[in-house]
Amino acid sequence: MSRLRQTAAWQALEGHRVELDDTHLRELFAADPDRAKRLTLEVAGIHADLSKNLVTAETLELLLALARETGVAERREAMFRGERVNPTEDRPALHTALRMPRGESLVVDGVDLVAEVHEVLDRMAGFCRSVRSGAWLGHSGRPIRNVIHIGIGGSDLGPVMAYEALRHRASRELRIRFVSNVDGTDFSESVRDLDPAETLVIVSSKTFTTLETMANAGAARRWLLDSAGAEEAAVARHFVAISTNADEVAGFGIDTENRFGFWDWVGGRYSLDSAVGLSTMLAVGPEAFGELLAGMHELDLHFREAPAERNLPLLMGLLAVWYGDFLGAQTAAVLPYEQYLHRFPAYLQQLSMESNGKRVTLAGEPVEYQTAAILWGEPGTNGQHSFFQLLHQGTQPFPCDFIGFLETANPVGDQHDLLLANLFAQTEALAFGKTAEEIRAEGIPERLVAQQTFPGNRPSTTLLGHRLDPRTLGALIALYEHSVFTQAAVWQINPFDQWGVELGKQLAKRIAAELTAEQEPELSHDASTNRLIALRRQARQAGGSAAGRSR
Repeated sequence: MSRLRQTAAWQALEGHRVELDDTHLRELFAADPDRAKRLTLEVAGIHADLSKNLVTAETLELLLALARETGVAERREAMFRGERVNPTEDRPALHTALRMPRGESLVVDGVDLVAEVHEVLDRMAGFCRSVRSGAWLGHSGRPIRNVIHIGIGGSDLGPVMAYEALRHRASRELRIRFVSNVDGTDFSESVRDLDPAETLVIVSSKTFTTLETMANAGAARRWLLDSAGAEEAAVARHFVAISTNADEVAGFGIDTENRFGFWDWVGGRYSLDSAVGLSTMLAVGPEAFGELLAGMHELDLHFREAPAERNLPLLMGLLAVWYGDFLGAQTAAVLPYEQYLHRFPAYLQQLSMESNGKRVTLAGEPVEYQTAAILWGEPGTNGQHSFFQLLHQGTQPFPCDFIGFLETANPVGDQHDLLLANLFAQTEALAFGKTAEEIRAEGIPERLVAQQTFPGNRPSTTLLGHRLDPRTLGALIALYEHSVFTQAAVWQINPFDQWGVELGKQLAKRIAAELTAEQEPELSHDASTNRLIALRRQARQAGGSAAGRSR
């Protein structure tokens, strides 16, 4: 048995789970009239209602004891201090330094990181003001009207999520699009109606060697140079880089003065608040981007300083451990009742599943318990007409986070009240359901009673902001970052590496060369993969022959 499962708190939670097997949320609310008030927190402008979770006061006490036994607070402090909490890559994980206010100091290995961060932020702000004002001109002397952000993973998911979330604050003078998929369709459709002479391309890749990103960057370069009158020198006026690799950036033709760097202690999925967020800053302006950072920092302070029993990201992380490891929930849903947050679940998928999808501990020992849940979700109310049937009457309950806002940026009649009515109704229906007796009292025929019975006892957390603005978005992002960190600390895993993506990358490079080789390659994959490669090579050859015949 693993050391984690041998802890007193873990074993106490296993026993406690058995005691709660027949307990329903109806009973918990009936027995405690103050439950909703007692289990609600107000943090960084977020009203967090935890009362519809399948927990009692004892559950929370035992979960907090588990956090103490597993050293969550100690690991949290090590992260904030800049210790090397990413041991497999021998790095700190200091995304929290990216949003520390100007004038504060965090010295790591003799370097004041906050000063360096604000130097980059100032360069970003100056660049963005130049583009947004029309002062930055393309190679033909025309101002920039279009921005293409090229990246993948953390270099794409964060910026596109934030842009969509803050679109109501974005400049309508700039059209901003995102290209991530190596599928040529993604690039082609993104640029189809754009004029290269009025387009700025942001290439975001830490190493400037990421396969998909550099393939799309190459396509963008050709697209620019193929336009009328474009010469090699035009690249310097239409491309900027977000990268640590100055040599590769220069080799591509980008002026290194237009390279915005960041640091190896910034993980991709934690990088939105670094230079990776340049497209977001271009869209909303430096001041709004500063508000985003301020919201993140406010939540950072809460996570570091709030008492454990009132610490929202700590509690949310512990609830995730409770549902996954003790109640058997293999998935979790994030359901934003805000159209602007339609990319938020996808962003959180990487944050959670790439961070905590691990099968070995920090010590390299096999994990004997569930780590990251499969995270998914869609905006309300669309999801209600798609998968909510499973939420209400499926055989396997799992936790859901509902996110909403008391005010909307786009008031249309009474539609925002209707939206919130659906949000509130769904959490009530999931928690309390509808009994067979209640169904019969409505005169429903007995043959339909079972079909129309809702068991309830389906857990949820409700996160309500006043309005979706940059500061609140920043707080939400940091809230989930620290919840994910809490889970990793309990599970004794490293949330800051992602070795699981490397094997596929290595094989893809090898297979790409085999697909395009002029001579028939000697294949040494499994029989299935060898056959798939052969099929693609045949299609390439047939396509070439057909092209020759058409000429």
